[in-house]
Amino acid sequence: MGWYTNVIRRVGHRPWFAALGRTVMPLDRRLQRLTGGRVNIIGKSQLTMLLLTTTGRKSGQPRTVPLLFARDGESFVVVGSNWGQEHHPAWSANLLADDQAVVAPPGAAALPVRARLAEGAERERVWPLVTQVWPAYDTYVARSGRDVRVFVLTPS
Repeated sequence: MGWYTNVIRRVGHRPWFAALGRTVMPLDRRLQRLTGGRVNIIGKSQLTMLLLTTTGRKSGQPRTVPLLFARDGESFVVVGSNWGQEHHPAWSANLLADDQAVVAPPGAAALPVRARLAEGAERERVWPLVTQVWPAYDTYVARSGRDVRVFVLTPS
């Protein structure tokens, strides 16, 4: 990884970075949509991000959120860390209610996926994949005081 990405990964552990991340999320979502995922709010880092579109469990409306991801074969692995907050992110509850979603990886066409909550041995196997992408996930788990949800998104 380049020096810039390493700096971003290092400051990702800081509470102020998580607060900033929550604040700029709407702008990041818009920027990624406009650039087809090639550029995000932190610039041209080497972090792997995608846009995940779920169906709102209450509204029934599409909800899109930018997320870091790790690859697991053909599947994408995403983490519901919610920047280390005490509650789960809404998108993770949406996936629990309806496992059908759409991902838009950078520079690729949108792809329908089926989500499954990773538990037990599968979760233990994929956790190192996501912490290799974003080491701050371990910090977010400690800060949140909860088990964060980890989803495997498999093309359908």
